[in-house]
Amino acid sequence: MTRDTILFDINETVLDLSSLKPLFAQHFGSEGVTSTWFSTLLHSSNVCALTGVKSDFGSLAGTMLETLAARMHLQLDAAAKQDILGAFATLPAHPDMRDALQRLRSAGYRTIAFSNSSIKLVRSQISNSGLAALFDERISVESTGSFKPDPRVYRFAAEQLAKPIESLRLIATHDWDTHGALSAGMLAAYIDRSGAPYHAQYLRPDAFATTMTALVEQIIELDSQ
Repeated sequence: MTRDTILFDINETVLDLSSLKPLFAQHFGSEGVTSTWFSTLLHSSNVCALTGVKSDFGSLAGTMLETLAARMHLQLDAAAKQDILGAFATLPAHPDMRDALQRLRSAGYRTIAFSNSSIKLVRSQISNSGLAALFDERISVESTGSFKPDPRVYRFAAEQLAKPIESLRLIATHDWDTHGALSAGMLAAYIDRSGAPYHAQYLRPDAFATTMTALVEQIIELDSQ
C-alpha cells in the first residue's frame, strides 16, 4: 500500500505554546499555569466528544481561561482574555518544523494540518507560523461536531483526503492523539516534546523521536521497507 500522506497535529506538535507563558505570567501571575490551562482545554474537549456536547475549540479555550481564573481567585477581564486567545492564533512553529516538512515533501509526501481548532483558526495559525506553503491541506474536526480522539474524526480526515485510513499516518506530541489514531486504524508517530513518559496503556506508534527531524527520517525508513 502506498503511504504518502502525513497528518500533523498542530497545537504543541507543530506550534510552540511556550510563547504564551509571558502572557500567563502577566495575567495569572505564573507562567506555569500555561500547561494547566491547555490540559483543562483538552480535558473539556474530550468530555464534549464523549457526551455529544457541540462546541468549538476556541470557545472552550475561552471558557477554560475563565475557569482557571476562578479557581485561582483572579479577575480576568475581557481584554486579558482576548490578549491570550489572540496570541493562540499567532503561535510560532517549533524550530525543527520547517526542515522536517521540507524533507517529507522532497521525499514525495503530502503534508496535512489536522487540528481540533476551527478551520478559521487553524488556517490563521498555519499562515501566521510561516509554514503555509509547506502544508497541502488543512483539516479541522469542527464539522464532525466532535474532537480528537473520537474515532469519527480520524475517519472524517480519511474521507476528506479520499484515502484508506490505514494508509495515513498522524504525527502528534499527545499520546492520547496517537492512541486515538491507532485505535481508528491509522498509523501514528510520536514526537516527545515534553519528556513525559508515553502512557503505558495506550497503543504505541512504531516511530518515536525527540525531534521532528529525526522522526521524519524514521517514517521515511519505515515506509521504504
